[in-house]
Amino acid sequence: MLINAELLLQYQRCKRRPFLDIHGDRSQRDVPNELLLKLQQDKIAYQLGVLAEFTYSQPDYPKRNWAAGQAATLELMQRGVEYIRQGVLLVNYNEWSEDIPEFPRDGEYTLLSRPDLLIKQPGESRFGDWMYVPASLELGKRPKQEYQVVAAFHAQVLGTVQGTAPDIAWLKLRTKDTGYEVDLLKWTPQMQLILAELIQALEAPNAPEVFISRQKCTLCPWYSQCYAIAQSQKHLSLLPGVSPLRYTQLQTLSITTLESLANTSPSALENLLGFDSIVAPKLVVQAQSVLENRPFILPYPLPTESITFTAPIEIYFDIEAQPDLNLNYLLGVLVVDTQAKTEKFYSFLAERPEEEESIWQQFLDLVGQYPEAPIYHFCVYEFDTVKRLAKLYRTPYSSVNPILNRFVDVYEQLTQSVALPIESYALKAIARWLGFEWRNPEATGAKCIYWYDQWLETGDRTLLETIQLYNEDDCRATHSVKDWLVNFF
Repeated sequence: MLINAELLLQYQRCKRRPFLDIHGDRSQRDVPNELLLKLQQDKIAYQLGVLAEFTYSQPDYPKRNWAAGQAATLELMQRGVEYIRQGVLLVNYNEWSEDIPEFPRDGEYTLLSRPDLLIKQPGESRFGDWMYVPASLELGKRPKQEYQVVAAFHAQVLGTVQGTAPDIAWLKLRTKDTGYEVDLLKWTPQMQLILAELIQALEAPNAPEVFISRQKCTLCPWYSQCYAIAQSQKHLSLLPGVSPLRYTQLQTLSITTLESLANTSPSALENLLGFDSIVAPKLVVQAQSVLENRPFILPYPLPTESITFTAPIEIYFDIEAQPDLNLNYLLGVLVVDTQAKTEKFYSFLAERPEEEESIWQQFLDLVGQYPEAPIYHFCVYEFDTVKRLAKLYRTPYSSVNPILNRFVDVYEQLTQSVALPIESYALKAIARWLGFEWRNPEATGAKCIYWYDQWLETGDRTLLETIQLYNEDDCRATHSVKDWLVNFF
């Protein structure tokens, strides 16, 4: 069996994913969504942009014929070419790990390394007075553990192939002009342990336990299958606040069901790793809320006088952004007159990135017409973005500060006061529990990123209209949640 860097990367994100990739029924996989396809396209474009700075060679071999790929790569290394793109390096796992007694030996495994770039440098190797070091080109913004472990994997396999262990491995991130030097002395032992765990997981008769981690799981092709299993089991990972660390701690106390958690005294959890005197009672109440399918007031809610109120004029605010362009292209504002019972939605849209400053001024002009109106938003992004746009476009502090003082984060008020019988405190989950529905049920913030990119490429205005509709519904959903919170208290 081949063990490659992708399996090692995915194992660090999800213990279950590599088992399903190797042993699962591929017909059960989800169709790739637009955001995943965009990320894949963005990574290819980013890597090609970086590689354009190099004159590199690439091994030529029949597709997926890894033995031929290694032969072609070794020929390039023997010639001493300066840069090799996506070279193929193969090592027998049992021979490679023979000096590490705790490594599993039950199966026949071959390690396959395909570094984004091999860089020639002075040194001694089986090829002569030169050697190679690996470089990984990652779309991420910071040198996460998973990237550095993979870099150590490439370095270890490369060292075996060329007869000399590299002293460094490079990691190139899209947010840094220079490369990041991976500390191989630190990360190689960690990589070896994770690799051993991965192989043991692949040799097991069954897939590892399901754990739904919302941010990491939604782009996975096995998400629907795993989510269905988690729902059927009423798995604790579906409970807001149950992180992998906290779940492990709960397991030590044999707390693995909603019922057992709901009936646990918070004092029994307070001293566990990842818990404290605030988290423990909140998590117990969250379990009770889901178990009884009704909202609960949290043990330490915000004072009632701190909960928002109904004002004569209310503003609801939501932003759509394109992170890759560092662009906030849509500022949506719903103005509600609670006395006249009227609502009007304003969609300030930058059809081109250079129009961001114009829609920023339109937003300021509108909210300036209602100087007493609270500005409701969901999560901190809108608040932070207004501060950033004010700085970017040199809006006077005296103009923007009174606006920021009117911001009310509905998410913060709700999550600090109430536990709801839901799986997530995302706006969609809360609003749908209240009965609110988006007019386009398939629309998401992530898809809007993709759709805006498509608009810039194709000029298809229906894409903009779809985004505007979604943005308006986000504002109206925030309105729905805020009204429910006021009425509940």
